[in-house]
Amino acid sequence: MTKIENESQYEWAVARVEKLLPLVDDNTPETDPNYIELVLLSNLVADYSEAHYAIGEPTLASVIRLRMYEMGLTQAALAKLIGVSPSRVCDYLSGKAEPTLKVGRIISKKLNISPAVVLGV
Repeated sequence: MTKIENESQYEWAVARVEKLLPLVDDNTPETDPNYIELVLLSNLVADYSEAHYAIGEPTLASVIRLRMYEMGLTQAALAKLIGVSPSRVCDYLSGKAEPTLKVGRIISKKLNISPAVVLGV
């Protein structure tokens, strides 16, 4: 098998990987048949998962919402923290507007969000 073609093959491979995991540890030699099979199937499962179950990149709005939840911030508190109006925060969260570079820097620093996420790169 060079590639998992369908869902039933994927389910079989995942089940087989789960059976092999207890048989292989850090001390298992790379020449062990269980080790070889585990590596090959794991790679096939990973490739299929990536192609069919990819999560995608988070949006700035979703990351801000998560950080607001983690920090216990309301939209009004976030607006005060980053120095914009509550309506502007609402625009950021709804995707109607993107922060300026200046506000993006503040968001990145104050909320500890990666600049790459803030810039959308």
